[in-house]
Amino acid sequence: MSRYSYLLKNIGLMTLSNFASKILAFLLVPLYTSVLSTSEYGLYDIYTTTAFLLVPLLSGAVSQATLRFSLEPDKDRCLVFTESMRSFVKASLVVVFAIAINGALNVIPLFNEYPVFFVVYYVLCLLSDILLSFARGVERIADVAIAGLLSSAAIIIFNIALLVVFPLGISGYFIANISSFAIVIAYLTIRLKLWNYLRDGDVRELRCEMRSYSRPLIFDQIAWWINNVSDRYVVAWICGAAANGIYSVAFKIPSILNVFQSIFNQAWTLSAVKELDETSGEFYSRIYSAYNCALVLLCSLLIAGDKLIARVLYANDFYQAWRYAPLLTISVVFSCLCGVFEGIFAAAKETKILATSTVAGAAVNILMNLALVGVTGPIGAAFSTMVSYGLVWFVRLKKASGIVSLSINLGRDIASYALLFGQSLILFLSLGNLVVLAIQMLFFLCLLLIYRHDLYNVASLLLRKIGR
Repeated sequence: MSRYSYLLKNIGLMTLSNFASKILAFLLVPLYTSVLSTSEYGLYDIYTTTAFLLVPLLSGAVSQATLRFSLEPDKDRCLVFTESMRSFVKASLVVVFAIAINGALNVIPLFNEYPVFFVVYYVLCLLSDILLSFARGVERIADVAIAGLLSSAAIIIFNIALLVVFPLGISGYFIANISSFAIVIAYLTIRLKLWNYLRDGDVRELRCEMRSYSRPLIFDQIAWWINNVSDRYVVAWICGAAANGIYSVAFKIPSILNVFQSIFNQAWTLSAVKELDETSGEFYSRIYSAYNCALVLLCSLLIAGDKLIARVLYANDFYQAWRYAPLLTISVVFSCLCGVFEGIFAAAKETKILATSTVAGAAVNILMNLALVGVTGPIGAAFSTMVSYGLVWFVRLKKASGIVSLSINLGRDIASYALLFGQSLILFLSLGNLVVLAIQMLFFLCLLLIYRHDLYNVASLLLRKIGR
């Protein structure tokens, strides 16, 4: 199978795995914003984002090492899985102990409101992450796709049941999302017969290799977490929980792009590892260019329809979130492009580059948040996130060019990002809706002209594949 066919096949399977759940998360926003208050949504957001921080921190980013070393033909997959599960047990015990101590001493009162939900959410989130990574590493991509579909079904069934039929409020919201993790774990355990992969053996050498690979990724993932959510903590601290609830829900529009990021990155890592050699530069460059083109054009359309989408999605006071969505959407473009370079660094096992670039972006994000949010409110947080993501993208681009020979039209791409920023500013002008729409479409046409050659190349490749 050619490198392009292999990537396209995996993207198709990852689409089945992720698309339904991501689209459901997007479509269920009107339900959440009509049932939950801004404070409840903000509290749930703090719980889940904290859990996502602790996943790599306490587990040693074990899921990333699980994927990478499961792909190694000379590694014993049973020992890889066994070592991963040991890390999972240790991390889970630490969280249980920490929450118990917090409950006794009341160090952080916020986490004493729903301590059991937090522990269960963390444990199942980490375990499902490890199992999905292992399934991808042993190339059981079809099973990953089915697990994703089952998770999507669980999300919609439990959300409707526990928020509408039995209105349990934020407790029902927790239970619904926790159940989706449990479904994935149960399916993959049975389907892959994971108990057969547990084995006693000398894993000291493997453990050292996995930790050497994943240790920089701890800092990378923590720094990404800071990039993703430090603005929410600053907004909650300076502007209050209600403002954070509105700001948090603004991420639902950019999450449309995140659908493509999660789909592409999961398939891309497999291809990047398999294809790394002296001839891979052309392949990597073509994939990057096509991906960048698709992201920019979709981002442009989302910005153009920002207020309309907000009217449909956001109920009551949540409508104000339209102000923050455009800049956050541009941030996601940079985040998605960083994922392309992440696959290259993972293939080359150069994970230190990932850590240093993301830490630099996180530092800039925090400093800008502290400087801007008190003056401009949540819009300053959105701007800080966009700038920090752009910095990480630029640093990784330069570093990746030192590993493989990349052919990228940097001047053209930067011009397109400037046009996206211009589209965002237009939304704040006091102009008629038709005038704003006309200007937005003019920006989009300019982007089509800029990327006309990339569109032609992608269309030609797809037509050839279809023809065959």
